[in-house]
Amino acid sequence: MNVIRLPREEKEHLIQHVQQYFEEERSETIGELGAEQLIDFMIKELGPYLYNKAIADARSMIHERVNQIDDELYSLEKTIGRR
Repeated sequence: MNVIRLPREEKEHLIQHVQQYFEEERSETIGELGAEQLIDFMIKELGPYLYNKAIADARSMIHERVNQIDDELYSLEKTIGRR
């Protein structure tokens, strides 16, 4: 599986959020490097689970849509008179 890489500006935004979280929720200060390492670790460890969940959600949505289309196609069928 490919490594998930975030654009720099998105990662910087996340770094700020992690630092803010540590400050507000844990009353701890975490530096930019520590926050970035934590983000990288979480992406590495949680990324595959989140990716697989997203795939499962997409699969479910597509399945529902295909069923809707199938129902619509059945509704378009013409009745055939019997002789």
